[in-house]
Amino acid sequence: QKINMLGIKKTSKFSVLDTGGAITKTTIQGGKYNVIPTESGNVCLDKLKELGIAHTLYEHEEVPTVEIMIEVLNGINARLTKNLLLKDKKSGSIFLVTTTPERNVDLKALNKMLGLKENANLRFTDCEKLLNVTKGAVSPYAVINDTDNVVQMALDAELLQSTEICTHPLRCDRSVSVEPNALLKYLEATGHPAKILEFSMETGGAVINVSVEKNTKPPPSHKKSSPPTKQVANREASQRNKKGNKETLECILAKKDEDFAGWFAEVITKSEMIEYGKVSGCYILRPWSFGIWEQIQAWFDRRIKEDADVQNCYFPLFVTKGALEAEEDHVEGFAPEVAWVTRSGDTEMAEPIAVRPTSETIMYPEFAKWLRSHRDLPLKLNQWCSVVRWEFKYPTPFLRSREFLWQEGHTAHATIQEADQMVAQILELYRRVYEELLAVPVIPGTKTEKEKFAGGHRTTTVEAYVAGSGRAIQGATSHNLGQNFGKIYHIEVEDQEAGKKLIPWQTSWGLTTRSIGVAVMVHGDDQGLVLPPRVAPLHVVIVPLVYKTCTMEQLSPFVDLVMAAVKSKGFRCKVDNRSNYSPGWKYNHWEQKGVPIRMEIGPRDLEAKQVTAVRRVDGNKSTIPLENIASTIESLLNQAHDIMFAKASAARDSKLVQVTKWEDFVPALDNNCLVLTPWCDPADQEAEEKVKELSRTEALQRAGMDQEDVRTATSVAAKTLCVPHNQPTKLPDGTTKCFFTGRDATCWCLWGRSY
Repeated sequence: QKINMLGIKKTSKFSVLDTGGAITKTTIQGGKYNVIPTESGNVCLDKLKELGIAHTLYEHEEVPTVEIMIEVLNGINARLTKNLLLKDKKSGSIFLVTTTPERNVDLKALNKMLGLKENANLRFTDCEKLLNVTKGAVSPYAVINDTDNVVQMALDAELLQSTEICTHPLRCDRSVSVEPNALLKYLEATGHPAKILEFSMETGGAVINVSVEKNTKPPPSHKKSSPPTKQVANREASQRNKKGNKETLECILAKKDEDFAGWFAEVITKSEMIEYGKVSGCYILRPWSFGIWEQIQAWFDRRIKEDADVQNCYFPLFVTKGALEAEEDHVEGFAPEVAWVTRSGDTEMAEPIAVRPTSETIMYPEFAKWLRSHRDLPLKLNQWCSVVRWEFKYPTPFLRSREFLWQEGHTAHATIQEADQMVAQILELYRRVYEELLAVPVIPGTKTEKEKFAGGHRTTTVEAYVAGSGRAIQGATSHNLGQNFGKIYHIEVEDQEAGKKLIPWQTSWGLTTRSIGVAVMVHGDDQGLVLPPRVAPLHVVIVPLVYKTCTMEQLSPFVDLVMAAVKSKGFRCKVDNRSNYSPGWKYNHWEQKGVPIRMEIGPRDLEAKQVTAVRRVDGNKSTIPLENIASTIESLLNQAHDIMFAKASAARDSKLVQVTKWEDFVPALDNNCLVLTPWCDPADQEAEEKVKELSRTEALQRAGMDQEDVRTATSVAAKTLCVPHNQPTKLPDGTTKCFFTGRDATCWCLWGRSY
């Protein structure tokens, strides 16, 4: 027997429709409900059908409260919800917050999460008037009745980690379960894109267990509130410094080696890199992450200008339908991800225009105007911009978002040799970005025919490895586009030989903010970020240790000298002299943000004219005299980079294996390995697709699973990453056979599970 939330022991029956439509009775511990065919006439269910969203509909008794819902629906293989319809009495803003039933919600903390002012006053509001549903039937599906769009939707991020989410479709005697991404799709289709909320277990205030569906009276005034638990009391005490001021620092709760996805989500939010936007899949880059991007941008921008004679430019955000569809293979590769603008105000546009997923189709019609003679070649342009790829695979900040920042270079050359040279030169710069800036080892190589850029001639890549998830990730790509786009967009120049026309050979290449996510995943630990020194927004943070006998006024002159010494070598430095936080809080704060070096300056340091330096990557602590600060800091930062690169290289190399037989292939993937295999032909797309499908099938069988979501961004299927430029042995050699087809192998190919 099970004890439900009301403390009642209960064993009951529920009914399930089998495939023939007959009712079968099954005894279980817990709930009572029927799985029924979807119903017509319910605008919510009709919308799900219109959007092609697969769903399961349950029939049950009315469940007007969360507690009754949990009792009745116990046994459903989906996450149930608690729904709070709230109105800010100050601003008038209305929010529907959907969270887990067990979530304790602090309304004061919720103010900040929803972007409200500190003096906001959230209170429950009338659901019948706003959403045309009864209290027990409030759910995300009810926003379809909010035709005036006054309700803002917010979802608990924990729900998105579920297999399915189950909640009410406008009535509390029905429940419907869908996959998380399907619910996001529904909300967007109804004009209510969800803001994703990252709740913390540390609320920093009184905890209120809130349920919009529970109609309870306030406790009698003579009853005293329950005393806090020992754990809560200890936590409260730990959050106060000696002055009694509360200092709440949200620690990373998930462990990197136990819950990698949860750890990553915590790290990028609690270290102040990312804020979730109101549109799903679109994220706010806060100054801490944008500062990293600025360092990458500055280095790469300088290199392409000085080393490759590339010029920066900017092209419009929009592309016409005709231009986008001119190259069939190209548009087919991007079609599912293209976002279209179809209206201007209340007016339908004569022809929709696309938001750029990439800029070939915007730039190349202009190339046709500008390039007339062989003397106009080479043309080398680059732009720093954002692009939009509106896909419905599960979005993840930095790794897979609907809008992201990047640089995209586009060049035109007289010969294929010049184009190949350009491609190789840029790929080498990408390698240096990862290895020399981000301390992430990568494998340069060439993509197979199946994985190359749509419409291009040849694609090269740098591939990284994330030990925490056992997956590969594409770092950046550099493409030889051949003459295909030149033919389509009529790009021709007068050749050196009179009377002849030449179609230029073109290249394109791009590096995105994904690079930041790669660095976070590779180097971060359970305390937070570990930033590569060469891209860190701050190299050094100085924490003065203030005492009654040694005030900040006494420390300041020496702190200023230390700051000047650090900055004299061009290092980025900050003094954290905030008086409302203790030194211990500051240590944890800057460690979580990954600053490479922390300097501590106290009374003894002042007296000895020295500082105590602590290195983030390994906790190394050293004492540095004032006169040696600049040179020592430079050495410590270089050592930190070398330590990070060596650690990441060792983690990758330990999972880089060679396999020559199919029976060893999927087990190697299941062991989180990158797999080098002898391969018959990088142009054999049919064989490659068979490897992908068979590896998926075998992996699912080994895991005891029937299928995986086709929209997942992290499939268990194998994927070719590249044909590495550095081959283990030279092939063909006349004896080595392809591990899959049995034909003569022509190269070693790198496979893995990839983001």
